[in-house]
Amino acid sequence: MLAAYACDPAQSRGRRFAQVPAPTRSEFQRDRDRIVHSSAFRRLVYKTQVFLNHEGDLFRTRLTHSLEVAQLGRSIARSLSLNEDLVEAIALAHDLGHTPFGHAGQDALNECMAAFGGFEHNLQSLRVVDRLEERYPQFDGLNLSFETREGILKHCSRAHAEQLERREPGGVGQRFLTQTRPSLEAQLCNLADEIAYNAHDIDDGVRSGLITLEQLADVALFEDCRCEVLVEYPHLQAQTQDRRLLYETIRRMLSAQVYDVIAATQAALEQAVPCSVDAVRALPPLLQFGSDMRLKSQQLKQFLLHRLYRHPKVLVTTGRAQQTVRFLFGIYLAKPQEMQARFLARSQAAHGAADPQRAAARVVADYIAGMTDRFAAREHERLI
Repeated sequence: MLAAYACDPAQSRGRRFAQVPAPTRSEFQRDRDRIVHSSAFRRLVYKTQVFLNHEGDLFRTRLTHSLEVAQLGRSIARSLSLNEDLVEAIALAHDLGHTPFGHAGQDALNECMAAFGGFEHNLQSLRVVDRLEERYPQFDGLNLSFETREGILKHCSRAHAEQLERREPGGVGQRFLTQTRPSLEAQLCNLADEIAYNAHDIDDGVRSGLITLEQLADVALFEDCRCEVLVEYPHLQAQTQDRRLLYETIRRMLSAQVYDVIAATQAALEQAVPCSVDAVRALPPLLQFGSDMRLKSQQLKQFLLHRLYRHPKVLVTTGRAQQTVRFLFGIYLAKPQEMQARFLARSQAAHGAADPQRAAARVVADYIAGMTDRFAAREHERLI
């Protein structure tokens, strides 16, 4: 029961390489299944968000984060009559291009690649599904549908968008040049991503001891929900009940944000009345928070930025992670024979490119970006 403005798999803009439709699955279900079976998806279990892989077994990884985004996205999509399968496919694939060591690794790799076109994890996720996965005899990548690829590429610089447009006219890079919007399913995944990481970073931050419930009292969204919980369950004030209090507060935070997104988006849709997916693309973003919730979400993000992401203990470990990435990049660029065979072969093939040094650096970036935290750490130890 899809709305007129939802993506219909029967009306998909197709795949880069034409394939016979699957007899039992829609195009977006097929995309989701290809993503789940990919090597890049399995590697997400050992790629971290904020805390590095060795720092604890219960901290979020890119895999658990992607599952949480998919769960939140499907819940909201159902209420808005959007395509749940497409939302799930985008959510499960949106972090496939992330480096080891979270955002610290990404920043370090972007720095290393500054002279060679830079590094964007969203663009890398697209490279993974378009080129780097090697599973099929007929083509590189996973050959996903346009709509899934569009949702994966949620950010892109103009320079990279122009490169994409030259390779694929009218493709996934075009909207960054024409300033149009992606589908509502793609817009939804972007917001579900934000809701998920804000909530689970609170959980991980408190679990780590780097932020406290007392500090979180300054965050309106958290404190409002915590007070509701204590009114209903006063026994959770006991120190021994801190975990239950935290979990119930986060659960209510998630519910409040989900209900707010649904209500605000329904109001925007009623005002805009888009009659098709193309109509959605021509309008301003429709998937949104209400104004009050948007302010509360921004306050929460600022709190996490200053109290968790920039905490001295986090900066120490991320600083070491960045050193590891820089070291690996330098070694592999100078000695490509230290990379695995298929990347060595690609590096050797780069000698025939128009810009050999740039092409060789991109091979090294692909190799490092595909690493898990622990593989990168082992490689650093081996090479140093």
